[in-house]
Amino acid sequence: MRDVMGLMKQAQAMQTKMQEMQAELERVEVEGQSGGGVVRITLTAKGHMKGLVIDDSLLVPGEKEILEDLILAAHEDARKKAERLMEEKMQEVTAGLPLPPGMKLF
Repeated sequence: MRDVMGLMKQAQAMQTKMQEMQAELERVEVEGQSGGGVVRITLTAKGHMKGLVIDDSLLVPGEKEILEDLILAAHEDARKKAERLMEEKMQEVTAGLPLPPGMKLF
């Protein structure tokens, strides 16, 4: 019975940590870049876009497709950084819990 009570306490502590982590991920920002930094996108770690910076040198008529590709590449860069950050935070929260290998909680 003690093991069950201990497991319940661990689960409650993990739930609290998860809520704190979710709030933190809304505040933490990551930046993705493409084209050597001429396009930069800022996302929260949860993936909400907060900013977009486009260097003036890219505002050339007729090169719309290049700009669109650079924006997509910068967004993907930022998204991957946010994903890595979320994985790191999740590992901190679940450290010490007996979870089956490969189980993800997000």
